[in-house]
Amino acid sequence: MTTLSPENSLSARWSASFILVKRKPPIDKTEWDGFFDENGLLTKSRDLICVNILERGLHPYVRTEAWKFLTGYYSWQSSQDERLTVDSTRRKNYEALCEMYIKIQPLLENLHRNFMETRNTIAYDIQKLYDKDPLGNVIIDKKRLEKILLLSYVCNTQAEYQQGFHEMVMLFQLMAEHDHETFWLFQFFLQKTEHSCVIKIGVGKNLDMLNTLINFLDPVFAEHLRGKGAGTVQSLFPWFCLCFQRAFKSFDDVWRLWEVLLTGKPCRNFQVLVAYSMLQMVREQVLQESMTSDGILLACNNLIDLDADVLISAACLVYAELIQKDVPQSLKDFFL
Repeated sequence: MTTLSPENSLSARWSASFILVKRKPPIDKTEWDGFFDENGLLTKSRDLICVNILERGLHPYVRTEAWKFLTGYYSWQSSQDERLTVDSTRRKNYEALCEMYIKIQPLLENLHRNFMETRNTIAYDIQKLYDKDPLGNVIIDKKRLEKILLLSYVCNTQAEYQQGFHEMVMLFQLMAEHDHETFWLFQFFLQKTEHSCVIKIGVGKNLDMLNTLINFLDPVFAEHLRGKGAGTVQSLFPWFCLCFQRAFKSFDDVWRLWEVLLTGKPCRNFQVLVAYSMLQMVREQVLQESMTSDGILLACNNLIDLDADVLISAACLVYAELIQKDVPQSLKDFFL
């Protein structure tokens, strides 16, 4: 057992301040532009900006540009001219991938059964998407979305298409103006979050660490989950596959959580602390009613219309609690 190192005391103060102080307005365009000099070079530290994003969030007008830094689409050390070059290169690379896909599509159709099945799955998933806002205006282009998803499936061998990706990429399409931005932001998002939403890569690790975290911080609840609630934690994989998208009351709340995950603050793999905090929301009911796994899952699935700031604050509180304890090495390695 080891105590989290002293250098993380700053993270503890960030967490505590985020919990105790009412959130300031999000970073708007005026403030964001003030982070750069006349050549477009950052004059503030990356850590300072990320801490502010954790504590305050981003105004919608600056979110797309800020995400390009957070995901690695742009380098934090780049100038305005260099970013224009990067944008041009990303666009040309995307167009080249589209041309390549058109050329190899007949080969994929004839030789790869999985391609045909995946293409049909993507088409089916997209058709189920509701594409209008409350006023009836169409807000997403399903054809463009299908193209981006197919290209991602063909080009990204690490993250094969899985149900739920269509909902995630839709949010990137709503945020970004151009298809190449949507495509690359999604690819970089997966990399930056260590593929934590990919079933064959990160989801299993998240579930294992969630189980370890419950055992460490809440042994009473852990005992119930091992008994009557056996299998519950492993059944919570949709939370991670969708990055909690269906738990929130608005797209803005989803983006708010996702940008915190991208900052890496207050720690790595913050999504597991978020899941733990959501479980704590149903803990009292579960124990009082001595629920079995089916009842627990129903209660968890009823966690909808959540406020992102409330959930982020709760997860920061869990982190602040965690770093005060002697933690198993596995948890230290995972969160740091």
